[in-house]
This record gives sequence, structure tokens and C-alpha cells, in this order.
Amino acid sequence: MNTPILQATGLTRRFGGLTAVAGVDLSLGLHEIHAVIGTNGAGKSTLINMLSGELPPSEGHLHLQGRDVTGWSQPRLARHGIGRSYQRNNIFLPLTVRENCRLAAQSRAQRAWRLWEGARNCRMSGALADEAMERAGLAAHAGRLASELAHGQKRQLEVAMCLATQPVALLLDEPLAGMGAEESSRMLGLLRGLREGHAILLVEHDMDAVFSVADRITVMVNGAVIASGTPDEIRTNREVQLAYLGEAEDGGVPV
Repeated sequence: MNTPILQATGLTRRFGGLTAVAGVDLSLGLHEIHAVIGTNGAGKSTLINMLSGELPPSEGHLHLQGRDVTGWSQPRLARHGIGRSYQRNNIFLPLTVRENCRLAAQSRAQRAWRLWEGARNCRMSGALADEAMERAGLAAHAGRLASELAHGQKRQLEVAMCLATQPVALLLDEPLAGMGAEESSRMLGLLRGLREGHAILLVEHDMDAVFSVADRITVMVNGAVIASGTPDEIRTNREVQLAYLGEAEDGGVPV
């Protein structure tokens, strides 16, 4: 078992009298894709918001590479290796692909004291942007405006922007949303390649994609975890079949 890169223990979030996430334990290991699935309202978005620092937990603890980072802000967690994508594209449409990646890199490699140096001339952020585009399969589109990209390429760009910040953990919220078969296949190939050097949390509704790419799957219902294990273990878990995925005629999970 890998030593966890990111580990949540008893993570809970309440909004007044509503408990959106209840005592979730979850860990991400290096070279691993860990998928979190559940119906709408299961608590997945609230969970990923806590893991990324957008929401502080009401209870529980979060550790990043063994360090207690509970309650850290999103910018602070980002500087220490948490990369996050969103359900909707969060890119700068009027800028080129490279400028989007360079700006993301600049947020990690800030050089506020270099007042005489134009940001575009920063070799470090430029190099990080180039590397991120290459890994995300966008190097050939570096000079294109983000607004000109196809939907799937825009999703790739958001992943590239995450990579430009040099994360150790990637939190990807529905990266396949709205994609056709060819775009989905390209994104899944990218995710498999990103196992090298990263721990990946994947929140996704496409069950075929989840079961094809995930090393571990955690299933949430009403804010709580009802099962966590390998794809085969989840596929045959009776509680999962009844509570979320539905029951196939042969008693297995319909994926």
C-alpha cells in the first residue's frame, strides 16, 4: 500500500442543521487513480471542496504528505501541491493555451520581487507551461486562443493548467462531462499517463470510464461512504448495487 499523499480522516461538513458530508475517510496514494462516485446530492462536490481548501471541515482532519493541513486555504494548499479542476471550464478564453498555462505556473512560481522583469519573460513559468502542455497533449495548440478549442480540448487545458502548478495530488471534478466518445478516450489516456508522479482523485458520473481507469472506487450516499475498494469489489458489492448503481439481471453492477 502506498503511503498516502493526501489523507482525510473523519471529514465532516455541516451547513446549519444539514450534514452534507459525514465522517469520510479517504486516502490518495502515489501512482493511483481513486474515483469517488455517487448520485447527485451524495456529497461529492462538498468533499472535493474540503480536500482542495475551498471549504473548511466542520470536523475531521486532512493530511498532505504527512503534514496536518486541516483548515488551510485553497491558495495555500495549491502552493503545497494540490491541483484542482472544476465541473465547468475555468480557463481564460481570450488568452492562448500557453498563456493560460503560464499564468497557472506563475501562481506557483511567484517572483513579486522581480519588478523589472516582465511576467512573460519568466523562464521558469514558461518552462512549466511548455511541460504541462506537452503532458496534456496540447503542445501543437500552444498559440491558439482558448476560445477556439473544442470542448474536450478545453477540458485538457484545465488539466494542463493544474499540471503547470506542479501538483502532487490532482483533484478532478467530472473531467469527462459533456464529452463524446473520442474526447473521452483521449482524456482517459491522459489520466492513465498522469498516474506517473501524481495521486489522482476523480469525481465522475461516467461509470464505464470510472471502472476502466480507477484503481480504487469510493461510493457515497447521503454524505457518507457506503463502500470503498477495487473496481471488482465495488462491482459485486450488494449495498452498492441496491443504493446507487442499480441491480443488473445477473446480480452484478450494470457498467
